[in-house]
Amino acid sequence: MPHQDIIVAVATPPGAGAIAVIRLSGPGCLTLLDKVFKGRTKPSAATPNTIIYGHIVDGQSLVDEVLISVFCSPASYTGEDVAEISCHGSVFIQKSIIELLIRTGAGIAAPGEFTQRAFLNGKKDLLQAEAVADLIAAESQAMHAVALNQMRGGFSKELAGLRNKLIEFASLIELELDFSQEDVEFANRNDLSALSNGIIGRIEELISSFKLGNAIKNGIPVAIAGRPNAGKSTLLNALLNEDRAIVSEIAGTTRDTIEERLIIEGIEFRIIDTAGLRQSNDTIEQMGVKKSYEKINLSAVLLYVFDISQVAEKLEFDKEMAEALAFDVPCIFVANKVDETSKPVVGSLKDIPNIIFISAKNGSGLEELKSALVTLSVGKNFNTQSVIVSNARHYEALIKTRQALLDVNNAMDMHIPADLMAIDLRKALFHLGEITGNISTEELLGSIFGNFCIGK
Repeated sequence: MPHQDIIVAVATPPGAGAIAVIRLSGPGCLTLLDKVFKGRTKPSAATPNTIIYGHIVDGQSLVDEVLISVFCSPASYTGEDVAEISCHGSVFIQKSIIELLIRTGAGIAAPGEFTQRAFLNGKKDLLQAEAVADLIAAESQAMHAVALNQMRGGFSKELAGLRNKLIEFASLIELELDFSQEDVEFANRNDLSALSNGIIGRIEELISSFKLGNAIKNGIPVAIAGRPNAGKSTLLNALLNEDRAIVSEIAGTTRDTIEERLIIEGIEFRIIDTAGLRQSNDTIEQMGVKKSYEKINLSAVLLYVFDISQVAEKLEFDKEMAEALAFDVPCIFVANKVDETSKPVVGSLKDIPNIIFISAKNGSGLEELKSALVTLSVGKNFNTQSVIVSNARHYEALIKTRQALLDVNNAMDMHIPADLMAIDLRKALFHLGEITGNISTEELLGSIFGNFCIGK
């Protein structure tokens, strides 16, 4: 049911700026603006999708010189009449206009209420609405591409196709229930099993994509580890192109982890410099080493740095490699200080998989290291235009959908009656519908849109 009240909020970030945008939505919002706007054209008489110039006034007092963008139902973001006031960015002006509009009859919008109305008015499904928040929060090209693809309906179309197949499946089973007394099968069980397995296969691909999607959304954690004085902090500084970590010839300088964000090929990485891995009698250093192990085990990729100038033969490197491989984390071996060693030593290690030779001091090999990091993290054929699950709620719903379909398959294998099989099919449809909002509850909507910023 359409909302009858008018909502208002500042749509631009808090604080002062050159301009600010104040958004109104709801039936009658343009007529409400007529009462406080003076210009050649009234907002309610303006041509849809146009901008009008004038002044916001409070009685006889001028508040500000503004531009108003006018959008009419249903061709607007919310599906209702919408106006966006572009005013000067003074916090005082923003506050004055908001207070004036509230006195005139508008109410303050709740967090995410504009987008919630877009969902309730059929302008977006729930998945697309959530993608709006992800798009606003995107801090990397990859996250921007994933969120934009979802907002434009890429994931929704994928789910709609799966849901249509499930409905086809369910309709045949439901038809059998109407003729349960005749003991009739309207669908060959082998055909149904093949259909179910096909849907399960695609759902499992989507489930598998969540690991990548979640990493892209939150940044891929990468631990830099190794023995003291291997050049870990120098590598961090070189990757960031700034002096972020203290570098010293004294072993054990790094006592705590240092975390910084880095964008490589449009993908955000959380680079974590850790304390050198060694036995120590120093209590503080012991705590740092313990935290290093924790960070390494939680990382998606390990950059294990070793000082190649201290490696006289491959046997010595094997000891370092064994220490790195003890962690159950994909690893790149970073042979540092190539500028301080002989070519024969480098040549003896070149055939080792995932080894990159660098000099963190002069920057050689860093681009190759970055490329290897991207490949190991997201793969060589990473494509942000493909459907990637990045939302934990969607992931959980897909898990439940898969389980319900596996139960359907078990029911067919065990020749369980169609009425019991139909229960699991309805569960699968329910959980799939939860993602796009075909099935939704007030509690679910409150949880989702409550995390949005006000004005969106």
